[in-house]
Amino acid sequence: MSLSCHIDLQPIGKRISVLAGTNLLDACQQAGVELVALCGGAGVCGTCRVRVLKGQLSDHTPTELDELSPAERAQGIRQACQAEVLSDLVIEIPPESLSAPQRLSIEGQEAEFDPQEPVIQAFDLIVPPATLTDLRPDTTRILDALRETAVASQPLATETIRFDLEALKTLAPLLRTQDWRLRLTLRNRSEGVAFLPAGAPLYGLAADIGTTKIAVYLVDLASGATIAKGGAMNPQIAYGEDIISRIRYINDHPTDGLATLQGRLIESLNDLIADLSRSHNIDRQQIVEAVVVGNTAMHHIFAGLPVRQLGDSPYMATVGEALHIKARDLGLRLADGATIYLPPNIAGFVGADHVAMLIGAGLTNVTDTLIALDIGTNTELSLFHRGRHWTCSCPSGPAFEGAHIEDGMRAAPGAIERVRIEGDHVQIHTIGNLDPIGICGSGILDAVAECKKAGLLTPRGAFTGSHPRLRGSGGNAEFVLVPAAKSKTGRDLRMTRKDVNEIQLAKGAIRAGIEVLLDVAGIQAADLHQIVIAGAFGTYLDVDSAVAIGMLPRLERSRYRQIGNAAGIGARRMLLSQTQRRLAESLARHVEFVELAKHPSFTKIYSRSLVLI
Repeated sequence: MSLSCHIDLQPIGKRISVLAGTNLLDACQQAGVELVALCGGAGVCGTCRVRVLKGQLSDHTPTELDELSPAERAQGIRQACQAEVLSDLVIEIPPESLSAPQRLSIEGQEAEFDPQEPVIQAFDLIVPPATLTDLRPDTTRILDALRETAVASQPLATETIRFDLEALKTLAPLLRTQDWRLRLTLRNRSEGVAFLPAGAPLYGLAADIGTTKIAVYLVDLASGATIAKGGAMNPQIAYGEDIISRIRYINDHPTDGLATLQGRLIESLNDLIADLSRSHNIDRQQIVEAVVVGNTAMHHIFAGLPVRQLGDSPYMATVGEALHIKARDLGLRLADGATIYLPPNIAGFVGADHVAMLIGAGLTNVTDTLIALDIGTNTELSLFHRGRHWTCSCPSGPAFEGAHIEDGMRAAPGAIERVRIEGDHVQIHTIGNLDPIGICGSGILDAVAECKKAGLLTPRGAFTGSHPRLRGSGGNAEFVLVPAAKSKTGRDLRMTRKDVNEIQLAKGAIRAGIEVLLDVAGIQAADLHQIVIAGAFGTYLDVDSAVAIGMLPRLERSRYRQIGNAAGIGARRMLLSQTQRRLAESLARHVEFVELAKHPSFTKIYSRSLVLI
């Protein structure tokens, strides 16, 4: 009997089983995951490259030995068309090897914003040349010229200005090649972080590091305009679907686990920065400031801080206050003197990304009663009521990313993202309007809601009733979303009882978080003026479906507002304004964190929240 091997294709999130000896390129194509293979599998184009993170493939072929460098082979890089599957595998597919990119939510609803107190200021200076009778050091000449240039309404305490050492290394040659004219870049009016040719535009980087996705933005620091944006899947996915799995990986690899996950993240960010800079003809020395946000685990891994304590009760962060780190210390390729600002964390599982989301949504001086939630692998919630602010985190798990779902996958071309049941007919919509290959989070949520509305699911999540697409019984019952004849994989795409249960667990965690915060505040859902939904999954979530299964309270649709990636907006605001940074730091200091598990009625509330109502 031939051995069946399970392949985990990341970051797509697709899982397949094939017989041992199957060509890896063929296996991917059977799963509906299209790799670029310009030579048709002959092995000479090098476009179907993948990285093997776990498991065994056949030995390198002579073609691979010619095409792949020793360093690439050491990193686990293989050409899919040249490799046969010999065991269970975890494969990472780089973006350039996919024929179509995954969908990344990097947009958000931006409001008017006055960037008070800029973090970065530029001064174009004409510096007197050095002579035998004027032997002042270059920095003294610059400070003297700055003193004369600074406007009277904003005097600078030039005697307290210091210069970044790495930036200073560029000063002498720049002055002498630019005819003693230059642009001095000051950070917080006190540190010289870059010397550039006079008039050179200055840019900042804002980055939102999600558990699953990364979004980056290049911002013109003079106008505040976002001139370029891009996104990528978080490469750490291959080491764990959720933050607990990644913490476990780091704990299991004490010598290099943290460095590996940090290095993969920095590598991905540098690739995005390089792509955006190249497309807009920007030199990295012009990117003089950065703001990076993420949940507490992503924050710690990015900064190279220990994470073991985040995975053990009582789940404590190493640092809650804002951090200022030189970009070069983390290997981020920005200007030599550039600094990264990391906003404060609130708790072990409520991080700087939630703070940034609240800043981006303008929720810093709230008078209404409202809930703001950022839905993802870990969902963070805030409740504002009568001048008080409570927050909590819900371990909603990776089901909304398609993980742990039988035919689940992330939001990529061919993923079912919408489902409607009308009588005996099932209507689906896929990303890119392509033939279906799996189902992503919004699609499985729709499918559960539609089956519930059609009377095909009990409140406990068991299939019931009759329908042409419903087959089996009891725990083996399943609903066929796409029959094999219409599926690109050549087999039925189904929703199983286990899939329904996974959605129940995810939606139950979120609803329990909402109910606990309401209970702490002593109010009911009906008292909410608004529910603000942010995050990548929140962008594509069908609110009616979420309400139909009881994930969100049954309120008028007008009370719900979906705002997209507000964390990215918040990061950009903090990039431009010291005022916004102070607001973030004040918000983090004054919020009241609620530990769900310690609430006396949590178990009862959570059990009730699992029910499909």
